[in-house]
Amino acid sequence: MTDLEIYAAIAEVFGGLAIFGGALFAIVQIRDVRRGRREQVAAELCRGFAAPHLARAVNLIRKIPDNASIATLREMDPEYEEAIQALAMTFETMGLLVHMNVASFKVVQDLTGGLLLMMYRKINLWIKETRVEQDNPRFGEWVQWLAERIAEQEAQMVPAYEAHSDWKPNRDHG
Repeated sequence: MTDLEIYAAIAEVFGGLAIFGGALFAIVQIRDVRRGRREQVAAELCRGFAAPHLARAVNLIRKIPDNASIATLREMDPEYEEAIQALAMTFETMGLLVHMNVASFKVVQDLTGGLLLMMYRKINLWIKETRVEQDNPRFGEWVQWLAERIAEQEAQMVPAYEAHSDWKPNRDHG
């Protein structure tokens, strides 16, 4: 083997290593970007739930009877149906983001699981009747999907105040 052939073989090895290193770096970067995007979505979800109009919507929805029909809601003040729309649109968005793996199911479940299940218990009949009334089977589809997924997991859930009762902040948590 000549010196030129040895140098060519060494160059090939280094070239292969450079390609492998570049691919590995790209994979790490993509993973970090995805993690950052999910953390950003989680922060936005938290900020969104701090909005005064959603707090008011939650207070109104809590007063609605379980399995409220369209007729029942139309007998109530229009602000109740407006509250349902505001909160349902929020959960519709969350459901889609979870399904697309943009938002973490665990974060959404921990942040809103109990609230969503309470709301869905009250409005699921209204959603189904609205689908028929508007001839739109997709009305509230992601609200229903997310509520059903969270309900499936709820039996295994332990309230945070119990599950994390021994938690202590470390340097990373401030």
